[in-house]
Amino acid sequence: MNTAQVEALRTLLASSGWLERSRYFGRALRARSRTPNGLLIVGTPSFEPWHMAAHLEDESRYAGVPELAPTLIRWAPPPDAPPHLRVGIDRIERAGRAETLLVVGSDDAPDTLLIFALDRGDDELDSLAHESLAVRPVLDPVSFDGAQHLVSMAAGEADPADSRCASSGHAESETGDSCPGGPSRLGNMRDRLARLLNAVSGSLDT
Repeated sequence: MNTAQVEALRTLLASSGWLERSRYFGRALRARSRTPNGLLIVGTPSFEPWHMAAHLEDESRYAGVPELAPTLIRWAPPPDAPPHLRVGIDRIERAGRAETLLVVGSDDAPDTLLIFALDRGDDELDSLAHESLAVRPVLDPVSFDGAQHLVSMAAGEADPADSRCASSGHAESETGDSCPGGPSRLGNMRDRLARLLNAVSGSLDT
């Protein structure tokens, strides 16, 4: 999904509450990722978040924010993989307080993971995370892959609220927008969104 397609997705989701939710999550992730190579991204034993890692890497480069460049953690990396693809799950045990853990999983995560979570409604994981964004199959008007695009793009964007706080002399805002609540308003949007996703489905997995 390229930038134009993400913008089209944003337009379709404008009244659903999903832009606010993904923007809040993305900006919180950016605000709390303050150490180069300190954003640790991990999936589950059966799901590796290559998609999200690649887009965060792109947003890091485009936005000039090296702290957003993720370190991909793998449950069972092959010993002959390149160094950046050979980071094992033991890396989490060495994580410091200045580092951030992002869990991206389309299935339930093991009990040992926490902090930031983008999932499909893993209640146990969400209860442990500082910030969570659940993509509920059928109920939410966005696919799991589409949500990854929205969050990674939001993380790469500067928060206008942070600029206002800085110019006024106040401490920098960590999350910007207030956290939206309440259920999404689907209406006819699901049909419109389905048509868009069908049109770009060949590139959603890239």
